[in-house]
Amino acid sequence: MTTFLLASAEKHDVNILRVPLDELFIGTVAFLLVFFALAKFAFPRISKTLDERADAIEGGIKRAQDSQDEATALLESYKAQLADARTEAAAIRNQAQAEKATIIEQAKSEAATAAAAVTERASASIEAERAQAVASLRRDVSDLALTLAGKVVGETLQDDAKARATVDRFIAELEAQAAK
Repeated sequence: MTTFLLASAEKHDVNILRVPLDELFIGTVAFLLVFFALAKFAFPRISKTLDERADAIEGGIKRAQDSQDEATALLESYKAQLADARTEAAAIRNQAQAEKATIIEQAKSEAATAAAAVTERASASIEAERAQAVASLRRDVSDLALTLAGKVVGETLQDDAKARATVDRFIAELEAQAAK
């Protein structure tokens, strides 16, 4: 059997690695036709679509970055406004507390002034009533003394100015002795 295989291999000197030229030529022409057709029609469209997608992606990234930068700037602005508002609120609160203290002090001062005025008026009124009571009491004591003296003497002494002056002087001396 080995001889048969060797004999048949000698008869057919066919090289299996050798390519037929007609098939090579037709394959090459077909490849070039397909390549040029793709290069002429498909590759530009594919390239254009890829460029558009790349531009859209880059534009989207750029817009997103711009939006993020704008949002960051707005956030910083809002934080600054919030800090300013807090500072202003603290200043208003401090001013209100200062005004409250001033109003309280003014009210206390006005109340003290009003109390002093009321006390002064009351003291003046009491002093006037006291003076009036003392004067009334002197008149009454003087009248009683004159009436009593008139009963002791037997004559009416109420009309006599000299007798009234004597009684008044006597009462004044009693008051001076009581004050000591």
